[in-house]
Amino acid sequence: MFDLRVSAYCLMSNHYHLLVQTPSANLSRAMRHIGSVYTQRFNRSKKTDGQLFRGRYKSVLVEEDNHLLEVLRYIHRNPVRAKMCKSVYDYRWSSHRGYISPGNGWRWLHKGFLLSLFSDNPRKAGNLYKTFVANEDSSSILYFYGKKNIASFFASSEFVQTIKEKYRSENEDPEIPQLRQLAPSVAEIKSIVSDSYMVEGESLENGIRGQSNEPRNVAIYLARKRSGLRLQEIGRQFGLTKYSSVSSVVCRTEQQLLRDRDFRVRVEGILVQLNKSQAKICPLW
Repeated sequence: MFDLRVSAYCLMSNHYHLLVQTPSANLSRAMRHIGSVYTQRFNRSKKTDGQLFRGRYKSVLVEEDNHLLEVLRYIHRNPVRAKMCKSVYDYRWSSHRGYISPGNGWRWLHKGFLLSLFSDNPRKAGNLYKTFVANEDSSSILYFYGKKNIASFFASSEFVQTIKEKYRSENEDPEIPQLRQLAPSVAEIKSIVSDSYMVEGESLENGIRGQSNEPRNVAIYLARKRSGLRLQEIGRQFGLTKYSSVSSVVCRTEQQLLRDRDFRVRVEGILVQLNKSQAKICPLW
């Protein structure tokens, strides 16, 4: 839903650690969803109530160099430092196994870039990672996370200064830089969907009660997943007066994706076209 690219995680008893890239610059919205919606669902399923995670999240901007690898090791060694296990290999609830497993079950984990920091050779990179994570955390990162008030940057002083200078004169949150402007617009989504289904764009504007309109439903679904707009804003683009109507369409589409393979293939094909369109504007690295 939020296009977070998860590179590492570790679930602890009352908190968790995530290492993510946010190409859509929407970390606050994503974390709010995790902290509220997921908690509500968890409490309903377990018949409990109250807070699930400990306090508000703290975000740290990490420089793409050895600082990134230090954070990777710190996350995976969390249960070892907490004496919950003797080795990172013994702990089930982290992404460490994803870094040593070639299986397709971990394809969703964005580990390629971090492993490439060890070596361009995949096998050598994997072996160097194993050696790296087996060693103790550096004193610098233990000091950084050991402070009562954690800083907002784990990076070189030059990197910090560059970021400060870049955003000092801008009246916007550093979590919402120019990348947010590059999210696909509803108009772009409509155009790609209408071309894929070979229908007129006007057919996506309004629905007829009691009749299914697959192209319109897909366009609404993709607008929710990729545009970064709120439900009410999306609703206005499709002639829906209630934001709950948008949510209902998204839920029905998700259910159809799970049970209908042909439909899933059609939507994946549209996503490929949408990704190609965005890649021309905003390359990943």
